[in-house]
Amino acid sequence: MTPAIFGLSGLTLNADERAFFREADPAGYILFGRNVESRDQLRALTDSLRAIHGRERLLITIDQEGGRVQRMKPPLWPAYPAGAAFDALYDVAPASAIEAARANAEALGLDLAEVGITCTHSPVLDVRQEGAHDVIGDRAYGHEPLRVAALGRAVLDGLARAGVVGTVKHMPGHGRTTTDTHKAMPTVTASDAELELDLAPFKALNTALTGMTGHLLFTAWDAENPATQSPFVVEEIIRKRIGFGGLLITDDLDMEALTGTVPERAVRAIAAGCDIALNCWAKMDDMVGIAERLPVMGGATRERLDRALGGMRADGDIARQPALLVKRDELLGLMA
Repeated sequence: MTPAIFGLSGLTLNADERAFFREADPAGYILFGRNVESRDQLRALTDSLRAIHGRERLLITIDQEGGRVQRMKPPLWPAYPAGAAFDALYDVAPASAIEAARANAEALGLDLAEVGITCTHSPVLDVRQEGAHDVIGDRAYGHEPLRVAALGRAVLDGLARAGVVGTVKHMPGHGRTTTDTHKAMPTVTASDAELELDLAPFKALNTALTGMTGHLLFTAWDAENPATQSPFVVEEIIRKRIGFGGLLITDDLDMEALTGTVPERAVRAIAAGCDIALNCWAKMDDMVGIAERLPVMGGATRERLDRALGGMRADGDIARQPALLVKRDELLGLMA
């Protein structure tokens, strides 16, 4: 098995993708708006991915946070609020904010389970910092680590009730970025002591089944390599200090924060200790290069993948969703 997640080019698998995926046997797949047209189409697409290797349990992922990061959009699916909505409610009624976040996540997870998606790259556990770039912005659950952790835990719980696994991101923390990592690599000059604030939510939720790295350079830890490609950050900070034992997925390797070809970026990330290289854009040359250059998935990564798959069941009852949305909206209405 290739330790990579690959994207798809369209609404159905084309012949080249089907043949390549059968040969490369990737750990999983990621879906975007270009892959989404209708419920029936999306379910047929995920079923076709399962059929390639006859796996009922398969890592099929999506970025479905809510707010501006929502690949399955209205009017076919409900609109979901960004993290900042729950942060605002927390100011008024913390327990209600936690319950609203849990109900919202369960409703969102039921959408995913209905169409065969087993993992969403959410919750965002980055602690929001004043003056930082808006690439995180209202996606965050607040400026205070314990609040971020409490709301993030509610999101993981809600998703799990729907049979979907959540991915905590972006380790070791993206809240201080002054640059959009899609366009350039940010350099974070905060001290080791200051960065404890960023680590706190991830420490609190270090038993999450899947997590994602961020492409940021932390001078306090490694002045040469971004976190995704830093053996020190992956091993000493993410694995040891945070204590994260789950499946560690890179952020998208196509981002301009990283240098070199996409296959070279993947090789460096896996060598640094990441479990899975995430390649989103379905460019066949890049996917073939990654499959050719990465080693076969190691035993520790396979164990983490199997644990993550154990938390996935695409059989949630969508009939529960309307009541969950009503409950969420009533709680969010407390702010009025």
